[in-house]
Amino acid sequence: MRKTHGGLMLGACIAALSAATLAQQAAAQQAEPKRGGTVFVHMNSEQGVLNPALRASTGVYQITGRFMEPLIDKTYDGYVGVLATEWSTSEDGKTITFKLRDGVRWHDGEAFQCDDVAFSAMELWKPLLNYSSTLQANLESVDCPDPLTAVFNYSEPMPLDLIVAAMPDLGHPVPKHLYEGTDILKNPHNQAPVGTGPFKFQEYERGQYIIGVRNDDYWRGPEYPYLDRVIWRFIPDKAAGAAALEAGELHESGFNGISMADLERLGKDPRFDMGTQGFENNVAHSTVEFNLRNPILADLKVRQAIYHGLDLDFAINTIMRGFAKPGHGPIPSVGGANYTDDVPVYEYDVEKAKALLDEAGYPVGPDGIRFKLRHRPAPWGEYTQLWGEYFAQAMKEIGIQVDLVTNDAPGFLNGVYRDHDFDTANGWHQFRSDPAVSTTVWLRSGAPVGTAWSNQFGYESAEMDGLIDAAAEELDPAKRADLYHQIQRLAMTDLPVIFAIEHPFVGITNKKLMNHHNTPRWDSSSWYDLWIDE
Repeated sequence: MRKTHGGLMLGACIAALSAATLAQQAAAQQAEPKRGGTVFVHMNSEQGVLNPALRASTGVYQITGRFMEPLIDKTYDGYVGVLATEWSTSEDGKTITFKLRDGVRWHDGEAFQCDDVAFSAMELWKPLLNYSSTLQANLESVDCPDPLTAVFNYSEPMPLDLIVAAMPDLGHPVPKHLYEGTDILKNPHNQAPVGTGPFKFQEYERGQYIIGVRNDDYWRGPEYPYLDRVIWRFIPDKAAGAAALEAGELHESGFNGISMADLERLGKDPRFDMGTQGFENNVAHSTVEFNLRNPILADLKVRQAIYHGLDLDFAINTIMRGFAKPGHGPIPSVGGANYTDDVPVYEYDVEKAKALLDEAGYPVGPDGIRFKLRHRPAPWGEYTQLWGEYFAQAMKEIGIQVDLVTNDAPGFLNGVYRDHDFDTANGWHQFRSDPAVSTTVWLRSGAPVGTAWSNQFGYESAEMDGLIDAAAEELDPAKRADLYHQIQRLAMTDLPVIFAIEHPFVGITNKKLMNHHNTPRWDSSSWYDLWIDE
């Protein structure tokens, strides 16, 4: 049986760190907020797009969450309205109505209205936004009976819980007056966003920084935001990022932005809070992705052998320093009723892996190699790079030579999701509250070529497609959960992707920041109530 000490350590760490952070937050709430100041944020890499209505991505949210707001966000008390104030559904589930917030203005002074939501949904969320294109596949139209009411009309039932869970990540409107009649994908506001949030985009110096400044006309009132500016600094070298934090030149680094060793070291420094709180809505899987167009990888026995060749306990305790546990398919254990651990498992067993490869017709050659694979590791941080290196080492033990092909972010995304120029790849799959929001798109066929973080693996299964579509339309929670259990089991049987390790993200924050990590998607949120005590 696979040992679970990694998962136990993960739970203990979360409990301890959450308690410490909650105590700090309670103290911050009792203190009088100070106005002014600049917060400096660490970013590992740049994004080609700064528009969350076009690109659902952690890196995009980390920046644009301050500029552009969703209809609904998630707090520790549940879902709350942001640009929407109320939401309801028809009895048949085919009509979802949002009441929109009055008195909200875009950063250029124009009023935010239903026309913006309707345009965004039909012209960006449905056809262009990764994840959302599958979620909104049955969206037929959005009506505006008045400027502050948006009525979404679906051809098939849309569970209200699903659309609400999707909105924090897939519900950011854009200003219609700045996008209508333009080439949306080339619109300059994709790099200079205009939103409704507490901070306004000011400047982007490529390779250096992005500056956001206080929005003096923010709808929450003149007291918000507390900060004058937020500056994101691009520091791809993790050691340099850790040194900048230690020197006080940065205040925060999220999403495992520095090495796990430095996270542990700085976490012991009384100047910092280190932990997983604030990332609960961003639990991820470390993945191994297969290009099934390669006839070798199209053989299920080969994929099973690769899974058996992965020592996940070793990876958990060395790469992830215990902040992880083995995955059980595409839905993590935080998925509530939609999760099950009643799935096929693939224990670490080198001899079994070798036997499966022999059975598949790939014996060891005179050079000790059965075949070669070109592997692309995602450039999302230290641990995705280390995962790629570990994968290559692990495969060598079973006679597979893995040649690593390293890229920057655009190179990786294009190589895997547009050009399909890979044999295997590794990165992360991020779970966002509901399997239909971001998870099932990894498994359903038919995603347009080039759609990032979607099924571009050549995997086609009528059974899987049918289960995914049925679950997305099922209004009964119990029946819906059963469908997701079937999806998990089928994914662990077919193995189009190995969802190898489940892990939260870890952040490091200077204790001068008050009200930090006070929501389960804090690094992606607006920071309207963040203040600095100095």
